[in-house]
Amino acid sequence: MKKDYWVLFLFIIAKFFLQYSLISPEYELHRDEYLHLDQANHFAWGYLSVPPVNSWIAWIIKMLGNSVFWVKFFPALFGALTIALTWEVVEELNGTLFAKVLASLGMLFSVLLRINMLFQPTSLEIFLWLFLYYSLIKYFNSEKVKWLYIGAVIFGIGILNKYNIAFAVLGLIPAFLLTAQRKIFMQSHVYWAALLVLIIVFPNLLWQYQNHFPIIHHMKELSEKQLVHVDRMDFLKSQVLFFLGVIFVIIAGLGALLLYRPFEKFRFFFWSCIITITLFLFFKAKDYYAIGLYPLYIAFGSVFLGYLFGKGRGRFLKPISILIPVLLFLPLYNTAFPNKSPEYIVSHQDQYKKFGLLRWEDGKDHPLPQDFADMQGWKELAQKVDKEYSKLSKTGNTMVLCDNYGQTGAINYYSKKGIKAVSFNADYINWIDLSKKYKNVIRIKDASEAGKELKESGAFFEVAKLKDFVTNLYAREKGTAIFSLQRAKINVNKRIQDEITEVKNRWK
Repeated sequence: MKKDYWVLFLFIIAKFFLQYSLISPEYELHRDEYLHLDQANHFAWGYLSVPPVNSWIAWIIKMLGNSVFWVKFFPALFGALTIALTWEVVEELNGTLFAKVLASLGMLFSVLLRINMLFQPTSLEIFLWLFLYYSLIKYFNSEKVKWLYIGAVIFGIGILNKYNIAFAVLGLIPAFLLTAQRKIFMQSHVYWAALLVLIIVFPNLLWQYQNHFPIIHHMKELSEKQLVHVDRMDFLKSQVLFFLGVIFVIIAGLGALLLYRPFEKFRFFFWSCIITITLFLFFKAKDYYAIGLYPLYIAFGSVFLGYLFGKGRGRFLKPISILIPVLLFLPLYNTAFPNKSPEYIVSHQDQYKKFGLLRWEDGKDHPLPQDFADMQGWKELAQKVDKEYSKLSKTGNTMVLCDNYGQTGAINYYSKKGIKAVSFNADYINWIDLSKKYKNVIRIKDASEAGKELKESGAFFEVAKLKDFVTNLYAREKGTAIFSLQRAKINVNKRIQDEITEVKNRWK
């Protein structure tokens, strides 16, 4: 082992330590995490919102006991691997120890600390973006075709993890054409590698076909409900904040790709960055979709600055460069993570508002950052549903039917009664078990819709009552209602099946 790898090992230890210390005990799992964890119970080659890889990791977590420790371990692991791979990229570019340390600091004290808090496909996605770029660097350095196939495997796995990685390739193809590296298209192995990608992703494509391409419905819904609120200027501001401590390194990296002779054969990466960002702006993508771009340019910039600061007076800039990522991260440490209680955040709104952290997907400011509000109220909901379920289940089969995937997954995760809640939302529509004839329904309704429930469903049951609701003041689910619908007068199973059919027909 090279001596400087011990320095890398310290960065890895620091990464894990920070990830486990950045979430205050007042916060529970995030609503998205519950859905991803539930996918472990329903293996498939695709899901409505994501491809299958994350469900495989969820299964491993399940086998390890499904505890919060393991839920948080894997995103932290992928974050640590991203730091390690950034180190390797710098080494491949003949960077000095200073360059490796600067790049690693930039990766450690960045938005990745927040991304790697949550069990979602994004943590692995960022690692795979960088690995794809690394395989191209290795190919152009060595001209060994095995790196084309390694890149193909990485890209295929990336597609099976999150479709967003397609933007990396959409940026690379025209970037190759704009530079001398267009010669790559004369290499026959590129097309065999493309075939390998197709083979890897084929099961997911087949699943999409068999299910009438629900990804199209998902993207349309995403565009109408979330992306419509995306402001392009806010998108660009976020790009600066993501790696604020090393923004000067990223700029140096982009400049070096144009002007620094040792990087001439990698100039296509400059155009790839410009084209990919342009595509994200055109499609009004969420700001975090672009995070996978930046580790590469941090590596290039660190190597270039290592060369620039390696002689003369430039040597005095080395310690300053090392300090900047740490010093600029400190203000974000106090605002960008759920390491402060909800009460503290509410009483210090200005600290969060100036970074735009209080703006939700609806385009409005709220008391807590959306991700933080999505980590509140779930245990309370599950406990209250358990209480009602323990009574109703004694009188007959009881279905717990929720309005959204967060409610459904949280109940399934925290329930002490073995409840398998269902929903017409997200993947849960494919997991509704109608093999049992249901007599009772516990209906979980969003606060905005709760007032209509008794009028809409009450007549179908002998007894219909509002039993409880979520009272957590800081939860996005505040006001979510729990209705007890007892002794059905109708065929509940047929009613549910008709609703499933109606929803799925909208996808066709």
